[in-house]
Amino acid sequence: MLGLLMVATGGWGVLALTYSGPHSDMVRSSLAAAFAVASLAALIALGFPRWRWLALAAYFVLFAVLVVWWRGIEPSNERDWQTDVAVLPYATIEGDVVTMHNIRNFDYRSETDYTPAYYDKRFDLRKLEGIDLVAVYWMGPAIAHIFVSFAFAGGDHLAVSIETRKEKGEDYSTIKGFFRQYELYYVVADERDVIRLRTNYRRNPPEDVYVYRLQGPLENGRRVFLDYIKKINALNNHPEFYNTLTTNCTTNIWLHSRVNPEHLPFSWKILVSGYVPERAYETGRLDTRMPFPELQRRAHINTRAQAADSAADFSRRIRQEPGMTAPATPQTSR
Repeated sequence: MLGLLMVATGGWGVLALTYSGPHSDMVRSSLAAAFAVASLAALIALGFPRWRWLALAAYFVLFAVLVVWWRGIEPSNERDWQTDVAVLPYATIEGDVVTMHNIRNFDYRSETDYTPAYYDKRFDLRKLEGIDLVAVYWMGPAIAHIFVSFAFAGGDHLAVSIETRKEKGEDYSTIKGFFRQYELYYVVADERDVIRLRTNYRRNPPEDVYVYRLQGPLENGRRVFLDYIKKINALNNHPEFYNTLTTNCTTNIWLHSRVNPEHLPFSWKILVSGYVPERAYETGRLDTRMPFPELQRRAHINTRAQAADSAADFSRRIRQEPGMTAPATPQTSR
């Protein structure tokens, strides 16, 4: 057991130094290699009673120093950000009216060629009509990017996608996401931006987008919306790190849902994000009047989104399919 602990902590330490160590590649690689050698030496020393406890003490002192260094790595809002995540959204609240600032609405010509644009908009919580769950697939059924879109009377929608905030020249890596390489970022966007980007412009690989109307009391939806606003505003002053496992798109949605007493119970399907819609269906959070495969077929919006393109009524047109809206639900807590 002690040996397994040393293998686990040693492996973590090597990866932490590899991905989060000093900027110099040579120094970073040298430190990671040195820690690997020290870990291996301590592991071998377990087989020699004379040296066992001295080696263990030295190893765990070294590991403690590594942990202190690790905890000293802090997130920041002051970096040379990629254009699509350069501007932080925030909101102001006056009674039931929320004014969202810096709603992203880029004009895309391709995935990488676009004109940045933002706008502010007022949303009346009393006019919230529902929440849509958006699932984006690009590599099979198990992996998806999940986000939500809040629907208001009059055809207004506000999409919020929880993503990584990458610096210029930085690519996404699942492994790096475990090692404090990305700040957490809430993309607050017009659906013609955050959905149309995925249906109309991403080609390598192409993405399939599904939009499901969530079931439940509107009072619950309002609480979730305000919890999102609270987090969005907090990130302006107190940035946080993204984590591939614990602080990602789906786990954060689940955490926001916990403001409601009847929130979705935790399940492995929340971690294997492609199965989140299925999990929502199983627990009655989606329309169960039809089998899930049929609901999924109707929720697929790529063809409709490509036809609507930049139309002003994009949000209405992508939902022109039976089953895209939920049956009426009471507006008080269950």
